[in-house]
Amino acid sequence: MITSVKNEKVKQWRKLKQKKERDKRSLFMIEGFHLVEEALQSDWQIKEVIIEDGIDKSHSLEGYSVYEVAENVMAAITDTKSPQGIVAVVEKKYVTPTDFSRVLLMDQVQDPGNLGTMIRTADAAGFDAVILGEGTVDLYNEKVIRATQGSLFHLDILEANLSEEIRHLQDRDVKVWATGLENAERYDQLEIPEKLAVIVGNEGAGVDPKLMDQSDQIVTIPIYGRAESLNVSVAAGILMYAVAKTQ
Repeated sequence: MITSVKNEKVKQWRKLKQKKERDKRSLFMIEGFHLVEEALQSDWQIKEVIIEDGIDKSHSLEGYSVYEVAENVMAAITDTKSPQGIVAVVEKKYVTPTDFSRVLLMDQVQDPGNLGTMIRTADAAGFDAVILGEGTVDLYNEKVIRATQGSLFHLDILEANLSEEIRHLQDRDVKVWATGLENAERYDQLEIPEKLAVIVGNEGAGVDPKLMDQSDQIVTIPIYGRAESLNVSVAAGILMYAVAKTQ
């Protein structure tokens, strides 16, 4: 059992809290029973499982590299105030674009909670993939991972240049809708294409105008009260479920 936070293994785990270390080693950490169970049931590669002393060990961990640690070590490698006593180190999964027909594209989304929520909603709405553009918060940020509630492991997620991806999607007959206000039409007054990609943008600036110019349609969601706009994850959810109804 590892009892010291100065242990070399513990130092390696703690470094994974930093994006540059996650990128360098192509690894990230997840914590909590639900997320670990979702990872175990997926085709993602789990490198190590860390269990706090006194936590019941599950038979589902057979065949995995398991480390037992003291409470102080678990506290040092986790971010939640009340850790559940289980953490896994997972290998990043790199996805190659395929024939997606329902795709969510994110342009410079900054808030981890928004990103994680939209990934979770895309999963629930039956989307094939989520594509993260440059300037979007790191997919493997611990707050993003928690907000996905395991949906990270359920659908294809890739990081790419959105301008190039839009061209690739359109070459495969996927129509592209961008959310915006100018020259926009209400989404609920349009026929939803059989193959569709939806672009949502930065919380403050919205979708990049260059990406709007590339899109086939700019869409807006009507606001009936006095609010100036909708939260990006709420807007994405409305559009994705409108698409889901046509499947």
